[in-house]
Amino acid sequence: MFQKLVLASNNPGKLREFAALFTPFRIEVLPQSAFAIPEAEEPHHTFVENALAKARHAAKLSGLPALADDSGLCAPALGGEPGVHSAYYAGKDGDRATRDARNNARLLAELARHADRRAHYVCVLVLVRHADDPQPIIAEGEWHGEILTAPRGSGGFGYDPLFLVPSAHRSSAELTEEEKNAVSHRALAFARLAERLRSAL
Repeated sequence: MFQKLVLASNNPGKLREFAALFTPFRIEVLPQSAFAIPEAEEPHHTFVENALAKARHAAKLSGLPALADDSGLCAPALGGEPGVHSAYYAGKDGDRATRDARNNARLLAELARHADRRAHYVCVLVLVRHADDPQPIIAEGEWHGEILTAPRGSGGFGYDPLFLVPSAHRSSAELTEEEKNAVSHRALAFARLAERLRSAL
């Protein structure tokens, strides 16, 4: 099994989560910024297509196996939005914290006229052993909850302060990192990825 892989993301929250998830496998997760790899284009309409494009891009420029995730929040009342546009739902200007705050504000505004506040996080993971890998390992996870009317908690990132986890009666931002890593969409996708990775190797 390989000992290092590059994460096709510059998101510090994702790097932290994946580093923790890969620790038991003794695989070091390196951010693509360590190789000066620019963000890949994400022109596609599905999570899996975007994740595959990002993984191949990072593998090609680093020469290492690469892991990419494309994830987002889907609200049925909004036709699945923000969906693949979750990171830039309210525009691309500003740093990550500024965009997160603006995205959350837009989500609350869009849902204000809907009674249905159900939502689910989606995570699609794609692992390529090399840039031209003909059999990428793909895994998906979903985490179901609903959207609060105001943010709660200071942990996590993105929409976590608005995402109510019904089983915990807390927002995702109120969970500890360990609690979130045990039940999140990313954790579910990673568990499936690990299973497939063991089979493939």
